[in-house]
Amino acid sequence: MGSAAELAAAAFMMLGFPALMLAALVPSVPAFAAAAAVTYLADHYLHRKSSYLVNRLSKVRAGLSIRFLIRQLLLILLLARIGLADDLIYYGAIACFIAFYGLQAPHGALVTLIRNRRRMPVATRNIDLASRIRIPDAPPRGLLHRSAEKMLHLDLAAVAGILVSASLESSVAGFVGIGVTVGVGCLYVLALVPYVRGAKVPPNAEKVLAAVDAWLAEYRPETVLYFSGSKDSAYQVNMWLETMEQLDSRPLIILRERAILNNLAPTTVPVVCVPGGVHLMNLDLSNVRVALYAANVGKNIHLLRVPTMKHVFIGHGDSDKLASVNPYSKVYDEVWTAGRAGRDRYAIADVGVRDDDIVEVGRPQLAPIQGWSGVPEGRIPTVLYAPTWEGWDGNPGNTSIVLAGENIVKKLVKADPPVRVLYKPHPFTGTVSKEAGAAHRRITALVEKAAAQRATDARFTADAAAQTAAKAELSRIEARLAELAGKAAGNGKGDEAEATRDGLVDVARHEEVARLRAEWNTAYWRSFPGHEHRVITGAEPRLYDCFNVSDAMVSDISSVVSDFIASGKPYAVTDSAELGVEEFKRQNTAVRAATILSNSAAELGELLAAVRDPAADPLAEDRGDLKRYLLGPDEPTSIDQFNTAVANLAIKAEARNVGQESRTAAGAAEAQPGGVPAQRVVTAEDDVTA
Repeated sequence: MGSAAELAAAAFMMLGFPALMLAALVPSVPAFAAAAAVTYLADHYLHRKSSYLVNRLSKVRAGLSIRFLIRQLLLILLLARIGLADDLIYYGAIACFIAFYGLQAPHGALVTLIRNRRRMPVATRNIDLASRIRIPDAPPRGLLHRSAEKMLHLDLAAVAGILVSASLESSVAGFVGIGVTVGVGCLYVLALVPYVRGAKVPPNAEKVLAAVDAWLAEYRPETVLYFSGSKDSAYQVNMWLETMEQLDSRPLIILRERAILNNLAPTTVPVVCVPGGVHLMNLDLSNVRVALYAANVGKNIHLLRVPTMKHVFIGHGDSDKLASVNPYSKVYDEVWTAGRAGRDRYAIADVGVRDDDIVEVGRPQLAPIQGWSGVPEGRIPTVLYAPTWEGWDGNPGNTSIVLAGENIVKKLVKADPPVRVLYKPHPFTGTVSKEAGAAHRRITALVEKAAAQRATDARFTADAAAQTAAKAELSRIEARLAELAGKAAGNGKGDEAEATRDGLVDVARHEEVARLRAEWNTAYWRSFPGHEHRVITGAEPRLYDCFNVSDAMVSDISSVVSDFIASGKPYAVTDSAELGVEEFKRQNTAVRAATILSNSAAELGELLAAVRDPAADPLAEDRGDLKRYLLGPDEPTSIDQFNTAVANLAIKAEARNVGQESRTAAGAAEAQPGGVPAQRVVTAEDDVTA
């Protein structure tokens, strides 16, 4: 529903209108002015915060225009109640507000027309369209951003002037305010007019599509990553961007929704966003041989219909979820899985996907996860506790944080020999369950208290000079990243047309940001003692970075476990639903090489023993087997496997196309005169319905 401040602003605004009516009826000009100020300020605050509550008000017929109109009508009532119904300012106020609302229609029409004309039929990134078509600058941000709110707030001058006139019994201030409101409103409308005509309007759809086709013909993309979905699903395509950048063939990303384009992570790969199905069908994709699909959605059909390319489902994660064996997968030429486990899932599910059409390619995204050969000499072990969130259904098996979290952390911080604890909760923790939120806060307090106690323990020493240097390095890196982000923001375009025109990635900056992030991660872990317990929230350091500095992990059933298996390190998973070890392992492939914890976390000693003495680890061989089963072999690397799969499928697509051309040519030869038997002429006596 919004923050406490937003709720308070909404309450003040809604209470302000009854106060306005009361002040008008009493009548009291000072009280009316005070109540009006409250409603103006609260309204402005809610809009500046883009509050969800603003949209809710419009749903109950208390939208923006209605709120302003009611305030103006109550001002007219106030003038009548204080005896100014026969005064010139009274009629001036009525005329002002009629004219003011008369300006709303052309203003709204112009804003809508400008936005529609500047909406591109195809939006792009990393594609040079500026050399092919002319795309003019967007109107100044001040003209279109929150335009309706700005236009309506122009009545403030008239309202303030009329209230001053009502207090002083002089019409001068009122007519000055009226003149300002109407005059500035007219200027606002006139300022928009140039942007709906002539050189300030982007080219039409036909020219834009022709320019995109010309670029496609020149670039000749070979492998396409196709994606459609809601803005919340952007992570599903973002996880494949780095893989696309490493392809041996020429890559292209095709998106179907503008919301996905706006939430796409930075990439060097050319991106085309084509919202219209007809426009997509008319794009020249004749050079594409392989199309990759990260999700099963209805709009996939718009590309699946193209026979000159082979179609592959790559998904957005390998797990035991039903989505991993969707019967829709039958429509693709091939289905690519990480390892043998994915192949077996389809066989068990029996949804019509042939085993011959499944290819194991590993998980290229897991390349940053480092392997492990034991705790380095002179360093205490680090254990990562990374529970998932509570989910929407209230299932106690979703997360360990409520029933087991405190027990896990208490045992870890009291472990002897000691270990370091990193606590990285899921960012959604506590958003649904109050119990989960409360448990998270208690666990955070436990970790921070243990860290404070360890800081005073003489057994643990730290190199203060090294930490100071690392913190200085962090500050330097963060300053440079902020500078680069500022430059990127400075290049942020006013609208879709400008972003398409100028949305070329700065490769040097892109590479520098990647390098700086790696340097930041190194400096971060050096900026505090290696024995210090720590709570890690926020986007940085990333989960995989936490994997790499840890020697073991405790988690729940989620993709976190599947990814951690790539490290080969010991791990534990909590059976929060108390299914029992055998049943828990039967239902969840990823835990078959894990230490299974009950909610008491009594089994945690088994995990710590495996960390301290890898040679005596009873699950080490099982983890290796499970890793190969879930994720495939280490050699060749996953990206090499992926590139090989792309190349092999491209050869199949090319062979199909050559064969089709041969059959078409043979058919054309047979159609020549003398090559086809004479056709029988249909007469009236024939039964044409037979």
